Amino acid sequence: MASDRLRGEDDLDFDAGGAPQEVHDDKGTGKARTSRDPQRLSSVGTAVRLLKCFSEGEAEIGVTSLAKRLGVAKSTVYRLASTLVAEGMLEQNRDNEKYRLGIALFGLGALVRQRMNLSNEARPYIFDLREATNETVHLAILDHAEIMYVYDLESTQAIRMRANLGERKPALCTAEGRAMLAFQHPEEVEAIIQEGFRPRTPKTLTDPAALRAMLAEVQRLGYAREDEQSELGMRSIAAPIRNAMGRVMGAVGVAGPVQRLSDEILQQIAPQVVQTANVISQRLGYKALAIF
Repeated sequence: MASDRLRGEDDLDFDAGGAPQEVHDDKGTGKARTSRDPQRLSSVGTAVRLLKCFSEGEAEIGVTSLAKRLGVAKSTVYRLASTLVAEGMLEQNRDNEKYRLGIALFGLGALVRQRMNLSNEARPYIFDLREATNETVHLAILDHAEIMYVYDLESTQAIRMRANLGERKPALCTAEGRAMLAFQHPEEVEAIIQEGFRPRTPKTLTDPAALRAMLAEVQRLGYAREDEQSELGMRSIAAPIRNAMGRVMGAVGVAGPVQRLSDEILQQIAPQVVQTANVISQRLGYKALAIF
């Protein structure tokens, strides 16, 4: 029997055995490196320490100062800083040539804060939804063209859906992703559709026209459905969660095997899923406009 415990951020699994992964040598030697390569880990560690040098009181720092603090050569700082600038993690002030933290870090920080707020407020209502349906309940956030699962409360039934925490999937093939994408800016959604994605099952919908029609249907209904397009044998239904500004920033979904989640059952569950999403949205400060 599955555990009733809510699998959240404190339960993220890591490779306790530290098994190394094979990585090809970028110098073309043909030799395999492992993820524990000391040189690679040292560079990553130095890059992280470089980013941590910045603070509210010292927003911009020059190469010489960074080299002294890190205990490395200025050439090493130049190399790491150039890479971080290219990735948007750092920016360089052209007037004084000093570095400052880049906008990409703001985006990552916003994702963390969004996840924490959403998870904390959604927790009790996810339990209620699982108790009402006895199917697996997911909580997901959107990151461009992908969703990331931040909570997974499994069904107690033997055959059930499960998503690993932190797992990512193409948003367009999941109910949670569709529930969020349907309410994003049209230009952003169109760009994601045009990017395309690799089908996860033979039933995955990839035709641009069909995807646009599907998202329009989600807007009309207020929730999204997915039928074996993410995982064979599984169906799901999800509704969008809004923040205080009214922006859709998450989704709650119910998933289970096709044998149990018939069209009739999904129709019965839909109001419960939407109501759960609405309650969580209210907890996040969202107030729907009254229509008279």
